[in-house]
Amino acid sequence: MNRFPALPAFILLLACHSASASTTLRCGNGLVSAGSTTSEVLQKCGEPIARDLLGSVIRTGNYGESYELQVEEWSYAPRNGMYQFLRFEGGRLVRVDSKRKQ
Repeated sequence: MNRFPALPAFILLLACHSASASTTLRCGNGLVSAGSTTSEVLQKCGEPIARDLLGSVIRTGNYGESYELQVEEWSYAPRNGMYQFLRFEGGRLVRVDSKRKQ
């Protein structure tokens, strides 16, 4: 008897999900990951198809100081049917989203 009857359905749902988030992206023979600078990403991945300035965020440092970071999203053309969206805060990569072409 299956002690977790919903587990197979949950696994199937995760497998079919059309978008995912991570902090690493393969570009050709290179990898970019969280903490990579915009210049490193340009060097490894090339020019994005779009760059959008999303605004800014306020962060608090280790000693309680506040600072503002510019937030940017870069879009890369589909690879194997997936668009790549890279989010930068303060010129550093913080997130990679992949979304299937509709």
